[in-house]
Amino acid sequence: MDLATLWYLTIGTLLVAAAMTLWERQAHARRSRELGIWTAAYVVFALGCLLAMSRTLLPGVSGPALTNVVMLLGYLLVLHGVLLLDGRSLRPALAAGFLVAIGAAWFTAGAGWASLLWNHASAFPIAVLSALTALALFRSPMAQGLRSRPLAVVVFACHGLTYAVRSFVVPVLVSAHGDSVLPIVAKLTMYEAVLFTMTMPMSLIALVREEDRARLLKNVRTDFLTGLNNRQGFFELGPECLRRDGEKASHALLAFDLDHFKAINDTHGHDVGDQVLKLFAGIARDAAGHKAVCARLGGEEFALLLPGASVDEARKIAEAITWRFTEAAARSDGLAMAATVSVGLVETIADRVDLSELLAAADRALYKAKLLGRNRIELAEPVRIAAAA
Repeated sequence: MDLATLWYLTIGTLLVAAAMTLWERQAHARRSRELGIWTAAYVVFALGCLLAMSRTLLPGVSGPALTNVVMLLGYLLVLHGVLLLDGRSLRPALAAGFLVAIGAAWFTAGAGWASLLWNHASAFPIAVLSALTALALFRSPMAQGLRSRPLAVVVFACHGLTYAVRSFVVPVLVSAHGDSVLPIVAKLTMYEAVLFTMTMPMSLIALVREEDRARLLKNVRTDFLTGLNNRQGFFELGPECLRRDGEKASHALLAFDLDHFKAINDTHGHDVGDQVLKLFAGIARDAAGHKAVCARLGGEEFALLLPGASVDEARKIAEAITWRFTEAAARSDGLAMAATVSVGLVETIADRVDLSELLAAADRALYKAKLLGRNRIELAEPVRIAAAA
């Protein structure tokens, strides 16, 4: 393909990207601002391409200078949208000052340096902004764990590397082989631009879609009242957590049941009952730590999976939860009542952990605790599960 065809192809892909992103914006209200900014960036890039194709029609260095400033505005908008994913942003004054400085550099250098600026120096700010975008995506808390994050990082990192080569490697090649290198570099740059303008919007849209899917999945797995996992979340996340810690290690599971909870609801009302449930959930989550899988299985029943924990460690956690819950319920504003909890504890040492069987054993220990008078911790026999044949 000739260079003009590549320019037109790049403009076409940018306009398609803008239309796709604008359409996607309607389905993601939480990220409408970011998607809107990226849409504007693609339109700005397309305008920059049109200016690049007609830059010689403008007097002096105004054509390439304007083209360079418009292109950099597009990169700044993309970076701004990426930063907004995590509640950060570019300072408008800083961005405006940067663009003014770039424009001033062109007019200060003048026509004598126009070729050097266009072919080499102007690529350096693009390399820097692309690298900053890749770094922002790499460090983004929002993007952590999303499958599309590595793709987005690689897209911007490779684009930045391409323009770094234009700034530092191509001048060496030109000095060695002459200006005949420049048309080849121009075509390679435009080939890369076509790829970049296709993969960039795809990777950014994928990030937003995956985030939305992860949020919906979390909602499905989460108990609305307490913020803990629900039964579905417990049985989906529990096995994953056990596999990460090694299925041959010791694991413990605590099953909780709030004592006389029906009486609390009947005497004090369901609003107070909800407060009790939320109070217990917060204490359990805090005492268990980040590695545990906490869940409200239904009603006043809770479960706490402790991967890699011994029975002694699990008992200490159970004792801390029961004591803190009783004290907090007695002292909490709006409650000030006696509230206790019964606990069933089971440990497993197995080649293959079956979470359902583990919970069933903890439930049996919990039932025993309630039969023996409630407000106590009962230990089940260790569960040993043979490896699958």
